[in-house]
Amino acid sequence: MSAGPGCSKTTKAQKSRDRLFPCAERITGSEMELQAMLAARTFSVSIAREWRALYEEIWRPQMFPKWASGLSESQLLPRGDYWLAEGPEGAVRIRFTDHNEYGVMDHIVDTGSGDPVHVPLRIVQNGDGAEVMLTLFRQPGMDDERFSADARWVMRDLRALKAMAEGKPQQG
Repeated sequence: MSAGPGCSKTTKAQKSRDRLFPCAERITGSEMELQAMLAARTFSVSIAREWRALYEEIWRPQMFPKWASGLSESQLLPRGDYWLAEGPEGAVRIRFTDHNEYGVMDHIVDTGSGDPVHVPLRIVQNGDGAEVMLTLFRQPGMDDERFSADARWVMRDLRALKAMAEGKPQQG
């Protein structure tokens, strides 16, 4: 594994990734072949807000507990390059993507009980509004029931984000 910045012969994509996650370890070369792909589902919600204005309002880590129910019971405490929170299953460390011009709000969640979980989150233009997309990866050992429950949780949180962003009461 190699650490982001300072790698020789860095590609444009690697430079962009390093800017978003400067401290993340990278899998390179033959190591990448050893990693199996995870099943994934991407969920989205359309929000009647200009995408850049929406991004500017919600990109900061302190905004996540306002709509992400897994963080709503806890304060996010800054700790250097990560944030500390109390999640439904205990303490979690979260690294958030730096502010950027692309609407990328990825975060990496580390519960300390296994591999950190990468959560890709994007805001993109959708006409005059925005589309917010979150990709959920099925983690190793996760059964169908747990994956379905996580999928419902993601949609509930995205609906909460939509209600907050559009200034409307959330509908169950």
